[in-house]
Amino acid sequence: MKSADKKQHSIPTLFSKENYLWMGIGAAIIALGMFLMSGGKNIDPNVFDDNVVYSKTRITVAPILIILGLLIEIYAIFKKKK
Repeated sequence: MKSADKKQHSIPTLFSKENYLWMGIGAAIIALGMFLMSGGKNIDPNVFDDNVVYSKTRITVAPILIILGLLIEIYAIFKKKK
């Protein structure tokens, strides 16, 4: 075979660089939400402190961040290449 017969065909990528950037941002926001949801710990493990377990960060902020990250991921997947 001649080298001219061995043409390399480039396979088009499914996503562009901008899509991957948005996916990374979404994944980072989801990871931050998961980290915040894991929260702190009680000073004394024998005493139940409901202010730590049911804090505003764990109950409200973290789930909102996770949902926001998932919406960004959906946007990144459906965004068309330019």
